[in-house]
Amino acid sequence: MTTLNINGQTFEVDADPSTPLLWVLRDTLGMTGTKFGCGVALCGACTVHLKGQPVRSCVTPISAAAGPITTIEGIDKGRVGKAVQAAWVTHDVAQCGYCQSGQIMSATGLLETNKAPTDADIDAAMSGNLCRCGTYQRIRMAIHDAAKSLA
Repeated sequence: MTTLNINGQTFEVDADPSTPLLWVLRDTLGMTGTKFGCGVALCGACTVHLKGQPVRSCVTPISAAAGPITTIEGIDKGRVGKAVQAAWVTHDVAQCGYCQSGQIMSATGLLETNKAPTDADIDAAMSGNLCRCGTYQRIRMAIHDAAKSLA
């Protein structure tokens, strides 16, 4: 049994310790907001926060997931997460929406550590998140808007 703290709740999971966190979230716990994209940590669709830092859950074994985990289902509990989600709506960022949970998790991680990011900061923080719809400009505008609302 592995104990996981996810979105402020404790879960006991009966799975092999090498099981990727993504599959425990989606298949065992039914938290399907975190998406499977590539399976090799290149696309960012599976991004969650582990101890406050964005990580790719598709390559993070549950044995390494000690500490608080925040998924897209719990991101709105924090001030920054709420601001990012509101900016996403304001700027109509999502098109197909598949990558958006990972994008929001990465953007929130950036704004938790950098309250006034430049375009270069945003590009660096978001570089591991792919959007097949190409909404990168709207993502950047939304992050700037969220940063302003938090100032």
